[in-house]
Amino acid sequence: VQLVESGGGSVQPGGSLRLSCVASGSALSIYAMGWYRQVPGKERELVAAISDGGRKDYADSVKGRFTISTENAKDTVYLQMNNLKPEDTGVYYCNADKDLISGQAVDYWGQGIRVSVSS
Repeated sequence: VQLVESGGGSVQPGGSLRLSCVASGSALSIYAMGWYRQVPGKERELVAAISDGGRKDYADSVKGRFTISTENAKDTVYLQMNNLKPEDTGVYYCNADKDLISGQAVDYWGQGIRVSVSS
């Protein structure tokens, strides 16, 4: 399975971006998916996830501002980011960590895409 992110870039505080992650090699709908963020000197952190039954979870720092969603027909998972703050700056990674059909753990990552929020 290959995951490819797009949609990153530079925005001013208060702006919005939508990240996309397209899966190839397998249907994205069979996986639990997540978006992670990493900044230099810090561990990669989970920002948003969608799992069994469409359950969505968010880091406290992004609740009310970020929304994760999927479009199964396009094998794509999105991260809509609104009211961006400078602390949202980082490299964002798309991840698949569980095969929802077999229940087996998987560990697929995209190449990462940079988001920069500054005035």
